Amino acid sequence: MESEQARTIKVLQLAVQMEVDGKEFYQKASRKSSNQLARELFRQLANEEDIHRKRFEEIYKVLRRGQSWPDVEPPFEKGKRIKSLFAEASRTLGTNFKIAESELEAIKTAMDMEIRSYNLYHSRSAESALPVEKQFYKTLAGEERGHHLALLDSYEYLSDPAGWFTKKEHWSLDGA
Repeated sequence: MESEQARTIKVLQLAVQMEVDGKEFYQKASRKSSNQLARELFRQLANEEDIHRKRFEEIYKVLRRGQSWPDVEPPFEKGKRIKSLFAEASRTLGTNFKIAESELEAIKTAMDMEIRSYNLYHSRSAESALPVEKQFYKTLAGEERGHHLALLDSYEYLSDPAGWFTKKEHWSLDGA
């Protein structure tokens, strides 16, 4: 039977790899994107994946030395930078822009990646008996959920800007 320490290290290795893969995907998608919002969104997500990876590597090094889970602050952005980026881009771009189908597909792929990360971190938070580890994964799960929601909002905006504005601004026709 696998020890808790071995399980924790295995999850950390998986998490590091997921963050590395995510960063690479976002960097590639950013370079390929011709749409300003998509390009900046992917660039910002790549930066945040790198921050997550670094935190996981810090913890991994400590645990590999046989020490207990360190008191490492989880990255805690709550998607603030992504939200402000999105708000600015939607004001600037309005409804008059073009988006390639490949960019929308990249956003859908990114949403799937963020859900997988969320599921891993959420389940690890539920499994852990150590409060500091539990809180770390809970916070990261929230970060990944925020990434997913930002990507979903971006997808809706980029695929149907007029519909997005109608929904967000609560426009309606009153028949008068």
